[in-house]
Amino acid sequence: MPPRIPQIQCLRALNALLAAHNATPMTLPFRLFSSSTPSQAPKPVKKGGELFRDPYIVNQARARKAANISRQDALAKEREQALGSPVRGRTTSFVESFDLGRDPEDTTTLNHFLRPDEINAQLETSKALLRPVIPRPTIVTKETEEEYARQVKAKNAEYEQNHENVQAALQRIVNLDNGSSKDRLRSNIQRCIQHFGRHETDQVLPPKPKATPHLSVQAMRDQQVAREGVPDRADRGVINRVGPDVGSSEVQIGILTAKIRSLANHLDSRGRKDKVGKRDLRLLVHRRQKLLQYLKRKERGGPRWQRCIDTLGLTEGTWQGEISL
Repeated sequence: MPPRIPQIQCLRALNALLAAHNATPMTLPFRLFSSSTPSQAPKPVKKGGELFRDPYIVNQARARKAANISRQDALAKEREQALGSPVRGRTTSFVESFDLGRDPEDTTTLNHFLRPDEINAQLETSKALLRPVIPRPTIVTKETEEEYARQVKAKNAEYEQNHENVQAALQRIVNLDNGSSKDRLRSNIQRCIQHFGRHETDQVLPPKPKATPHLSVQAMRDQQVAREGVPDRADRGVINRVGPDVGSSEVQIGILTAKIRSLANHLDSRGRKDKVGKRDLRLLVHRRQKLLQYLKRKERGGPRWQRCIDTLGLTEGTWQGEISL
């Protein structure tokens, strides 16, 4: 059986086959689309092999970044100033007096728990006891009287000079400025007890604002008062205290503030490598934070709380949030 060979039906088909076989790039049809993906398309490259970027766009991006960073720094400083330092807080006159252990105008605060009236009384007693006694001569003549007068004058001058030396020595001994940091801390503790102790503030400050109790609790109190005749705690008046108040929260906060300021001054000046001191400072700051949170919750932001933070210059950074030094 003869093979089947396809035959060309028309001359146009033959011309199309010849044109496709002899085609060149110049004769190929022009296409408006690309067969390659955008990721495979060639990109403009610099001489060093880096991608080309428009310098104007790059400068704009850098300017936006710099403005954003500067604004973040400004906001961080504003927040930090609003919170205050968790160690020092604000500086007040009472806090500054911790460096001296007394008020700048106060001259009655002495070292070793002494008072000026006690010093003066003891000086007068010692002066009377040490007054020189010179015996008079047995033979009274003009020469002996003159010699006796000279001796009395010399002894009295020496006696007065010795008494002045004793006074100056005692003034230097009891002067708090010549004491150690331990002496100043002891004086600051006594001042905090006298300034914040409730044996003094109960007579000056009004009571804290009353809480709103539950109806059932208030009903139980009313029944107890009607049954036993016991007045409510809010109506009992001022409590008679046995001695000075040394354990209330505001007193302890004042004492801790004095210790923190003394230790912070030491670490800022000559104790930069004192690791134990830094740990002690962190513990004192956290202990004061707990006491401040307790006092604020207990006093409900009353006058006792306001007086404490205003006198010591304590800001929100000393009791709010997490304190990390």
